[in-house]
Amino acid sequence: MDLNHEFEVPVTVDEAWKILTDVERIAPCLPGAELQEIEGDTYRGVVKVKVGPIQAQFKGQASFVERDDAAHKAVLRGEGRDTGGKGNASALITAQLTEMSASSTKVQVTTDLSITGKIAQFGRGAMADISDKILGQFVENLNTLIASQPAAPAAPAAAQAVAADAGPRKIDGPEAKPIDLLDAAGAPILKRALPVVVVVAAVIVWLIVK
Repeated sequence: MDLNHEFEVPVTVDEAWKILTDVERIAPCLPGAELQEIEGDTYRGVVKVKVGPIQAQFKGQASFVERDDAAHKAVLRGEGRDTGGKGNASALITAQLTEMSASSTKVQVTTDLSITGKIAQFGRGAMADISDKILGQFVENLNTLIASQPAAPAAPAAAQAVAADAGPRKIDGPEAKPIDLLDAAGAPILKRALPVVVVVAAVIVWLIVK
């Protein structure tokens, strides 16, 4: 199943590349997502969701399989697991950045999503609706981040290699607030398949915009 998204950020393509490949920095922009550990190019964490008073937590990870700094293209592989056993998801995510002007960059994200278990019952249309709304929140948060914090310089390759050899690094960041599915999915979708929406929203947060 393919899901396609596109958005713009108000910075040069080089600045956008630095920001969007700094997963630790942009993780707080993802609704409900909490980055907990980094090991080399692998990022692990949880996604928290809620429907009214009911809350759930899901585990996920993503890792770079390709990163072309010159072409501003990145490919990541992600996976999410519902700890309640309702299903699993994996995805290959391709992000391509294109310069629109001296101060604007277009970001195209294509996700090849594979799902199993109960979440496989849910249709592409509902998944697209949820991911569109989550992406909208992410982009709003990202633009706020860009406006307040310019991109930091990339770490030297040698420093990155040392960090990778040091083993997993724990991330001591703020605790994420659960994403509210009543806002993200909307009442019509929730009425159709509430338990499935919870799982789908969680894996989409991790697999769509990394």
